[in-house]
Amino acid sequence: MARRAAGGAPLSARAAAASPPPPRSPFRAPSPCPLLPLLLLLGAARAGALEIQRRFPSPTPTNNFALDGAAGTVYLAAVNRLYQLSGANLSLEAEAAVGPVADSPLCHAPQLPQASCEHPRRLTDNYNKILQLDPGQGLVVVCGSIYQGFCQLRRRGNISAVAVRFPPAAPPAEPVTVFPSMLNVAANHPNASTVGLVLPPAAGTGGSRLLVGATYTGYGSAFFPRNRSLEDHRFENTPEIAIRSLDARGDLAKLFTFDLNPSDDNILKIKQGAKEQHKLGFVRAFLHPPDPPPGAPSYAYLALNSEARAGDKESQARSLLARICLPRGAGGDAKKLTESYIQLGLQCAGGAGRGDLYSRLVSVFPARELLFAVFERPQGSPAARATPAALCAFRFADVQAAIRAARNACFVEPAPDVVAVLDSVVQGTGPACERKRNIQLQPEQLDCGAAHLQHPLSILQPLKATPVFRAPGLSSVAVATVSNYTVVFLGTVSGRLLKINLNESMQVVSRRVVTVAYGEPVHHVMQFDPADPGYLYLMTSHQMARVKVAACAVHATCGDCVGAADAYCGWCALETRCTLQQDCANSDQPHFWTSASEGPGRCPTMTVLPAEIDVHQEYPGMILQISGSLPSLSGMEMACDYGNDIRTVARVPGPAFGHQIAYCNLLPRAQFPPFPPQQDHVIVEMSVRVNGRHIVRANFTIYDCGRVGQVYPHAACTSCLSAQWPCFWCTQQHACVSNQSRCEASPNPTSPQDCPQILPSALAPVPTGSSQSIPVRLANAAFQGAALECSFGPEEIFEAMWVNESTVHCNQVVLHTTQKSQVFPLSLQLKGQPARYLDSPAPMTVEVYNCAMGSPDCSQCLGREDLGHLCVWSDGCRLRGPLQPLLGTCPAPEIRAIEPLSGPLDGGTLLTIRGRNLGRRLSDVAHGVWIGSVACEPLADRYTVSEEIVCATGPAPGAFSDVVTVNASKEGKSRERFSYVLPLVQFLEPDKGPKAGGTRITIHGSDLHVGSELQVLVNDTEPCTELVRTDTSITCTVPEGTLPAPVSVCVRFEHRGCVRSNLTFHYMQNPVITAISPRRSPVSGGRTITVAGERFHMVQNVSMAVHHIGREPTLCKVLNSTLITCPSPGALSNASAPVDFFINGRAYADEVAVAEELLDPEEARRGGRFRLDYLPDPQFSTAKREKWIKHHPGEPLTLVIHKEQDSLGLQSHEYRIKIGQVACDIQIVSDRVIHCSVNESLGTAEGQLPITIQVGNFNQTIATLQLGGSETAIIVSIVICSVLLLLSVVALFVFCTKSRRAERYWQKTLLQMEEMESQIREEIRKGFAELQTDMTDLTKELNRSQGIPFLEYKHFVTRTFFPKTLNSQGSSPVQETHPLLGEWKIPESCRPNMEEGISLFSSLLNNKHFLIVFVHALEQQKDFAVRDRCSLASLLTIALHGKLEYYTGIMKELLVDLIDASAAKNPKLMLRRTESVVEKMLTNWMSICMYSCLRETVGEPFFLLLCAIKQQINKGSIDAITGKARYTLNEEWLLRENIEAKPRNLNVSFQGCGMDSLSVRAMDTDTLTQVKEKILEAFCKNVPYSQWPRAEDVDLEWFASSTQSYILRDLDDTSVVEDGRKKLNTLAHYKIPEGASLAMSLTDKKDNTLGRVKDLDTEKYFHLVLPTDELAEPKKSHRQSHRKKVLPEIYLTRLLSTKGTLQKFLDDLFKAILSIREDKPPLAVKYFFDFLEEQAEKRGISDPDTLHIWKTNSLPLRFWVNILKNPQFVFDIDKTDHIDACLSVIAQAFIDACSISDLQLGKDSPTNKLLYAKEIPEYRKIVQRYYKQIHDMTPLSEQEMNAHLAEESRKYQNEFNTNVAMAEIYKYAKRYRPQIMTALEANPTARRTQLQHKFEQVVALMEDNIYECYSEA
Repeated sequence: MARRAAGGAPLSARAAAASPPPPRSPFRAPSPCPLLPLLLLLGAARAGALEIQRRFPSPTPTNNFALDGAAGTVYLAAVNRLYQLSGANLSLEAEAAVGPVADSPLCHAPQLPQASCEHPRRLTDNYNKILQLDPGQGLVVVCGSIYQGFCQLRRRGNISAVAVRFPPAAPPAEPVTVFPSMLNVAANHPNASTVGLVLPPAAGTGGSRLLVGATYTGYGSAFFPRNRSLEDHRFENTPEIAIRSLDARGDLAKLFTFDLNPSDDNILKIKQGAKEQHKLGFVRAFLHPPDPPPGAPSYAYLALNSEARAGDKESQARSLLARICLPRGAGGDAKKLTESYIQLGLQCAGGAGRGDLYSRLVSVFPARELLFAVFERPQGSPAARATPAALCAFRFADVQAAIRAARNACFVEPAPDVVAVLDSVVQGTGPACERKRNIQLQPEQLDCGAAHLQHPLSILQPLKATPVFRAPGLSSVAVATVSNYTVVFLGTVSGRLLKINLNESMQVVSRRVVTVAYGEPVHHVMQFDPADPGYLYLMTSHQMARVKVAACAVHATCGDCVGAADAYCGWCALETRCTLQQDCANSDQPHFWTSASEGPGRCPTMTVLPAEIDVHQEYPGMILQISGSLPSLSGMEMACDYGNDIRTVARVPGPAFGHQIAYCNLLPRAQFPPFPPQQDHVIVEMSVRVNGRHIVRANFTIYDCGRVGQVYPHAACTSCLSAQWPCFWCTQQHACVSNQSRCEASPNPTSPQDCPQILPSALAPVPTGSSQSIPVRLANAAFQGAALECSFGPEEIFEAMWVNESTVHCNQVVLHTTQKSQVFPLSLQLKGQPARYLDSPAPMTVEVYNCAMGSPDCSQCLGREDLGHLCVWSDGCRLRGPLQPLLGTCPAPEIRAIEPLSGPLDGGTLLTIRGRNLGRRLSDVAHGVWIGSVACEPLADRYTVSEEIVCATGPAPGAFSDVVTVNASKEGKSRERFSYVLPLVQFLEPDKGPKAGGTRITIHGSDLHVGSELQVLVNDTEPCTELVRTDTSITCTVPEGTLPAPVSVCVRFEHRGCVRSNLTFHYMQNPVITAISPRRSPVSGGRTITVAGERFHMVQNVSMAVHHIGREPTLCKVLNSTLITCPSPGALSNASAPVDFFINGRAYADEVAVAEELLDPEEARRGGRFRLDYLPDPQFSTAKREKWIKHHPGEPLTLVIHKEQDSLGLQSHEYRIKIGQVACDIQIVSDRVIHCSVNESLGTAEGQLPITIQVGNFNQTIATLQLGGSETAIIVSIVICSVLLLLSVVALFVFCTKSRRAERYWQKTLLQMEEMESQIREEIRKGFAELQTDMTDLTKELNRSQGIPFLEYKHFVTRTFFPKTLNSQGSSPVQETHPLLGEWKIPESCRPNMEEGISLFSSLLNNKHFLIVFVHALEQQKDFAVRDRCSLASLLTIALHGKLEYYTGIMKELLVDLIDASAAKNPKLMLRRTESVVEKMLTNWMSICMYSCLRETVGEPFFLLLCAIKQQINKGSIDAITGKARYTLNEEWLLRENIEAKPRNLNVSFQGCGMDSLSVRAMDTDTLTQVKEKILEAFCKNVPYSQWPRAEDVDLEWFASSTQSYILRDLDDTSVVEDGRKKLNTLAHYKIPEGASLAMSLTDKKDNTLGRVKDLDTEKYFHLVLPTDELAEPKKSHRQSHRKKVLPEIYLTRLLSTKGTLQKFLDDLFKAILSIREDKPPLAVKYFFDFLEEQAEKRGISDPDTLHIWKTNSLPLRFWVNILKNPQFVFDIDKTDHIDACLSVIAQAFIDACSISDLQLGKDSPTNKLLYAKEIPEYRKIVQRYYKQIHDMTPLSEQEMNAHLAEESRKYQNEFNTNVAMAEIYKYAKRYRPQIMTALEANPTARRTQLQHKFEQVVALMEDNIYECYSEA
């Protein structure tokens, strides 16, 4: 009874032991259970004809589910949880927690006010027992195992809300007397079964009723055993079967009562004394028929198992079906439950006796006429996972007949062997059946009994059925009837769903299987979706699944579709796809949809006539015979499709079905496919295309007889006459033709035997270089006397002479070879070209040999005589002369090596002898090889003349050794000796192993290394593999065994008999893995996974691997016979994946799963029963997230480590914490905090020790421990105080001195002026040297690290084309996706029309005439502003980016119009600004074309210049508020104060950007934000700026001493106030010394109170200078009066200093821009400059200045100046306002260099122009030289430029979403639609091509959609 219980609970319990939990989702649900996974949308798992559409995982075991078809809702009940899911995708809509609660099985429910309980209550899980829907009252009935089976009424549509509180709370409700029977509804034990069913309202009542069947769990049952200390407080035991009131709208005092009237209870309750003999386990309750017509009977059925003892008269069968009558209609009388109760046995058995009896009912499913039931055969072991099971079907008509016959046998004609009264029931009548005299039973009484008739009844003879299907481990069933098939869905205990199709005679015609959740049993109730029966809902122990009943789309062809015999799937002929019937148009009409029952023979087929077509013959058309299931094609749009878009018209003469005739034209001869090489025919596949789909295909052949001779030139005639086509041979023309009339009149052969051909004859080998005459015999030589040639290859052709009509001689043939021997093919050909060969059906060859080659010794030379080579040995191998006799014998054999050196006494060893002169032929040594006196027999197939003999040794009488002798007329002996020995085998280890094989055994003995071949056979048949042997041992791998049994092991040498021994190996049962824990691992792996199981003592090695996402497998360790530990493999991502184990090198497979015949073999072999959930690595930090922790040696150290919350469930022993190399002992581990302490002393030698925490393979250094002594701190404090005192004295002295010298201030000023020139020179020299050193380091780092942070091309384009989209600073992060780079965001409902409209509009824009008219029309509108023009140009560039050559053509045409307009006015002003569409198009075109140059040539010097500017600015003070700096190129940004700034080198630690600590250089005048920015730049210099933390996101902490640390901020309580303004804090303010230790960390909470420093109010704050300091007439203040002041203009010299320092970098940049690389010339520049020159020439513009201005305006000013001013277009960097100011000066210099007008400079000129005045002339020369070099380049043709542009397009294809660009362009078209239409109608070309109509089509298609959709989007 423990197995089928709780509506799913026992399954859950078993699953918990047998399988891991399901994957956990990273999402979290709302309270009250934050850890609950919301939804697991796994990819659809397909298996043939099933598809898992959605899954919902439950963290606790599932119990029941209910479907609300009308609302499309699924209710799921699990242990302690209730879920409301959407039916379509199983997404969570609501949930409720219903446990655990404090409860005791000895206590009444706490809802019983009068009951008290002294027993302790413990936290108890709530297992759901009943989950039933009551739609009429809008309720969900939920009953659980807690509080003695307490029920709740929850709200339909919101499971989290209780609809009716029961018992009702008082007041205001009326107080209700509550009895235990109203509360104790369901079974109160997790494993006890309960079924429930909501019944329609009884007559005269307003509410529904609840039928409940519950297993008795009281005192003395298996669930509540007898025990002296326990007392059953449930003194009113819950009845086994009851019908309870469920009227929630009526009197709540009667809710859940089973009172029928004051004297009767509506229950079936077994008497207390008989309960032990009647242990009922309930399977399911159901109504049948579910929706009866009015007045028709409806019955409630209960399927159950009875555990009654064998021999008990009342219940012989164990599987029972009980029936209860329900009232008929509104006027029917309510009966007692027992009056109509009748039960009968169900028996599922085959014909093989009790061994084929399936006695326990597992699951039932009522179909229309049949009841399908799954039974199992109980096994001895209750834990058996795959119990034998079977499916049987019972007819409801048979049940009805048996019930009527039984009542008749009880009351009319008593028959005690047919029926009995259940006298063990409390409410029964007892004691036996008796005849009721004078009573005529009415049909209703026969069906439902009556109060005056005995009841309840039990039918003694079971209803029998034979199994329809058998399979192990079946757990559930659901059935659907589809056309002529019955489709049965079967769940299994291993988590699979099996689908079988039964035909009308209940035979299985097909089956498919899909894994729902491997290892999780499928719940015994499965239900079809009430709204869409194409989906099936089922539940496993931890998952809810929605399964599509058929995945027809996996079948691609009609044969596969119909042949799969899936009742749901059929072939939709005109849509050419496999579908469900409802998914195929017109499927209700015949021939449109072919079902599986019709068979593959009804699939459409076609025959083409003629099937073979001569390429030279004309054919009027083709006849197509179409058969199979197809609707009439008459009147449909048809074509014959030959592929490659070649189609001809097809037609059907009239309506027909089954066999239809169609006609179509043959494809034109010009479109015949080419013949494949070396083939005389080509097969053409053609298909009939109907309504755009290929509905049927067939092949036909096109042949060409004329190609036969080309394909077979040496057998042209024979091949022609034996071809499969009707071909004829013309002898005179030497040609194969398809028309015999083309042959000349001479007799022509008619069969291959009649062809003129060479008769091959054997020819003796010919020596190289000798002249020979070779006779060739001919047959059928019909052209005697014709001039012939003998061909021995392309170069070897000799004259042939006729001897007679059948013979020719090849005269004076001289052939040469440099090989030992070479075979030349001989063929005869007719003289002349092309070569025409006589047929050679069997090739004739001539062998030519060369004695000098390939014969290094005498034996090899003379041995060639056997090959017919006439060679002689004379100081080498020579050709024998005609009279030269064969010289004498060869030298004696020379043996150089023998192997092996030993062999067994039985012989058979293959002895290999190598040397020279080992015989001329095998016969020379056939009996001449000896080992002492034992012969060795040479093997003919292994003999190599003169060089090698392989012989088989003979048996020896005893052990001995001797030399090997070879006698070939002379004798030769080996230097080594061969030994005969006797190998001995003693024992093997290990002597047992699993039958899966893989055990590595070692056989011990002596002399085991002998012989040439060794075999170890297991069981005399299977070889032991991977042999390794030594003198004393043989090691090998045992093969797989068939049975667990001992087998013999045989060691064989040289295929002789087994070496005498008693070796036995015992095959044992395979090791079994039962569980793994934990089932979660960090993604880095390394967590110890404990593998539990049995028989691990036989495991020699084991490894663990993870499917799909796993990294390298890990090696495991065997602890004992039941435990293995494995480190989890690392994973590539966070996911759940199956785990594989390899035991002894063999993949572990679950034997039970393999035994299940319903498994996929692949799945069984994989055995993915266990899964591992990979979660992110844990994250740790110190308690305060500090990066530095100070510690004094000798003091106790306790660390508090904060752990981020995770779901890994790590134990304390899994953490390893180290400080340096010292372990930190862990004391406390909680969810969020770890405490550890160090007891030993830490060494102070290092000073700093990393704190590292390790979990598995994951290591994290969370902080650094600083060790320091308190004595040192005191000494440092004294020294600091002394220094401060000394500085104070010095400061006082300086102050007094300055006061005395104030009057001499003007003299000092004069002195400074005189010294200024030398100071500037010195400053420039020093600055340049220092910067050069820094930049050299920077250059090295660029090469070493990731390099220059270039933006990707797509971001470069969007920033260049649409600069306004950047923020004010111009450094918008790359991550902010531009709309053109993302998805086209429009609602799906609008997408089809929008996409079609955009496609049409795109084709219009690709029309040159339309686009030019379109642009001109827009530019003529006054409200079409410059911004709109630039935007349109950029959008056009994006839209046409894939067709740059077309874009260039449009741009040129528009430019010609612009030049025409400019030439008429002032040509020099052309292209000066960007005020037209074409000018912006030119800018964009240059950006695209110059991008490669920018990246590969200019990028590095430009980036180095930017770095140099930043480094130089940072060397001096920078005012944080005004932005003015000591070093700059821009006068407006110059700090005109002499602020003394000293550098500070700071030791900073920061866990970021890949480095831990660095020394960072800052100035003591820097604010803390400036210091943070310098630190971030130092740490993150190799990281793109968009990935840097911002200064406001980090905190800076200074460790002033070992005990003191300060958080450094720009403003705090210590900030100084001067003149009413707060001064920002600096390093000097905090008195931070050189080499100070600082730690920077990411701040938890961003402090935005300060904001950006440069935005602060200057009236309230200042940094270096007060605003009054730099006014023309400064107000005197106390601060100013004590500051040394000079004239502000004196600091202008610093501009020169900065300029001189940066000069080299600027020169390098200008040279890169204005130079030409030979390997990559600027093709676009050359092309465009040539275009400008051409246009100037056409218009007679000869002024060189005008051309120079045009070129300058088109490239340097249009592109390069834009780049120079906006480096953020190119690099991922931070462009500060100050850098921007410096770049403006550089850009101005570049502009001046490209200008041709003279610079008029004077003393009043701006410094920005004066600064580079001296260099401008030199730069101008470079510009002129560059233009000349471009002019001198080789002109580009249009084709070359188009190829270059096409390559640029291809390089960056698919980078942008052109649909978005098109949609934006369309907005302009919509806005100016009338004007565009007017322009199109006025243009003759546009009018002729009807462009205005096409434009109207676009508007019509888009107008109703675009604005509506964009507003929605």
